[in-house]
Amino acid sequence: MKKIKKIILTAVLGIAAVTAIYLLYVFVSYKRLPDNIVIDVEEPATGTASNAYYMLKKNTDYTAFTYNIGFGAYTPDFSFFMDGGKSSWAKSRESVTAAVGGAAEYAYNQQPDFALIQEMDIDGTRSWHVNEFEVFSKKFNDYYKAFAQNYDSAFLMYPLTQPHGKNKSGIALYSKYKIESALRRSFPISTSFTKFLDLDRCYSISAVPVENEKKLIIINLHMSAYGHSDEVRTAQIKKLFNDMEKEYKKGNYVLCGGDFNHNLKAQEGAVGDFETYTHPFPRSSLPEGFYFAMDRLGEDEKSALRNTSRDSGRPFIEGESETVTLDGFIFSENIEMIKYENLNTGFSFSDHEPVKAVFELK
Repeated sequence: MKKIKKIILTAVLGIAAVTAIYLLYVFVSYKRLPDNIVIDVEEPATGTASNAYYMLKKNTDYTAFTYNIGFGAYTPDFSFFMDGGKSSWAKSRESVTAAVGGAAEYAYNQQPDFALIQEMDIDGTRSWHVNEFEVFSKKFNDYYKAFAQNYDSAFLMYPLTQPHGKNKSGIALYSKYKIESALRRSFPISTSFTKFLDLDRCYSISAVPVENEKKLIIINLHMSAYGHSDEVRTAQIKKLFNDMEKEYKKGNYVLCGGDFNHNLKAQEGAVGDFETYTHPFPRSSLPEGFYFAMDRLGEDEKSALRNTSRDSGRPFIEGESETVTLDGFIFSENIEMIKYENLNTGFSFSDHEPVKAVFELK
């Protein structure tokens, strides 16, 4: 009996020691990227760039496209452990390459002037260490490219059967037109202990020249998804809106797009027990001179838009799975929305669907 107790005590102490070492590792390795990091802009591949793609013109149709590619894991049969599903990794390295390649092919075939891409791993346990930015960029080799690192998480030991691991991920802008400058801006996140459970978040601000000596300012974002902090959510929106308003007051055109992780169709002021990613977006707090592009559709057109994000806690079944619209665009009033679509891939490559908008600079 004493021997059994000794074995049990040794096991408990061993588990406690391993846990303490792991927690120490998480604390020591925790760091956030600083704010206001200048992003290196990659030129188009040699022989693909044209002077015709240098400067934007007024009263000309341009196409913006946004797509959260879900780190290449979300084939229709994939379910994610953080949402109650089974898996923490993509099925295989080949599956990741195929999903990201398929998303890139679909995106490129839309021939967007500007493609805003989110949740793109460059080195992740969950994505089999595939550099997804490189895979995607091979298809968009004739575009200018600006990649901003979103987060570089500590090694997550959970779930024990398939630890989510260490993951470095970011957002990317692809532009047919010259990106003169690009900047990474840090979103506010929790400052309490929960910061160790949250992911770093950012948005990028890129400037493209316009013929009237102004700029088209493109803001690519991926807002926080998990947690229930109204304070963090409010702080993220406030900082974003301040930057948008500052650029608009300079006379620039402002296009903000990506994954807002808010229900963009929900009525503001609705009552409910909302998760962060299904909370109605506070449209009433938009700065003067801005609007959601989808709001310029008629009510019937808007309600008929396909939702852009599926329930990732279980495999996708068309017509049965719960869906919500998290992705879209905000425009400044000097941009006119011409056409707006939530596209339908059948969630083939991601747990998100792409959004495409045609617009003019006025």
